[in-house]
Amino acid sequence: MPYAGLDLEGKVALVTGSARGIGRALAVGLAQAGATVAVSDMPSRLDLARETQAQIEAVGRSSATYSLDVLDLKSIGDSIDGVVSDFGRLDILVSNAGVRVRRPALEVTEDDWDEVIDTNLKGVFFCAQAAAKIMIGQGGGRIINISSQLALVARENRVAYCASKAGVANMTRALALEWARYGITVNAIGPGPTETPGLLDADTQTEDELQRDLAAHMPLGRRMQPEELVGAAVYLASPSASATTGHLLVVDGGWTAI
Repeated sequence: MPYAGLDLEGKVALVTGSARGIGRALAVGLAQAGATVAVSDMPSRLDLARETQAQIEAVGRSSATYSLDVLDLKSIGDSIDGVVSDFGRLDILVSNAGVRVRRPALEVTEDDWDEVIDTNLKGVFFCAQAAAKIMIGQGGGRIINISSQLALVARENRVAYCASKAGVANMTRALALEWARYGITVNAIGPGPTETPGLLDADTQTEDELQRDLAAHMPLGRRMQPEELVGAAVYLASPSASATTGHLLVVDGGWTAI
């Protein structure tokens, strides 16, 4: 018999950036745990987002797809209002949408910096703010921000990304303090290197370079799969996490243990 403490039956979740990769895995995983899951992504990825919706519906859960650009505050508000209109409430927000720019710090442009910080930090904040306004009226909710193991350690050629993800981790703590009084928990997940389309598109390593890198930094010995993050999200969204807030749950294959 499934453990009731991880049951999301009757809950409504929204996952940003859920057309593919980690976002898709988390959206489907929340549905498998019992939630109704709203899928959202950039307008250019709505066909992929509808594939995620179809996977959710295939496990017997309701879903819908929303066009949500985290750089557009109106888009954030409209999407969250749409979820509430369609499903009656919003219990869980997973802020997954993010970008990375790999470039030496001496070559980072203002546009590079703004793209990463605005998407990964500003966008996460305003999604959380819009969701919290709904959750306060409901008496509580769960907000889960996707940070990174690079919130705790650094890597070359990722200065804006490291700054943005460290910002997400500490912003999560600040929001947890402010919103605990409303019954809202705010936590973050810190994935290690995960095999997603975004990572593979940005990867310039040869296979030999990748294996040396993993041997030096990754006790697990391989990149993670998106599905290996589902358990962390289900836990943080579940009744079992009612006293867990302001926490960065690192799931990184041992990267930060070295």
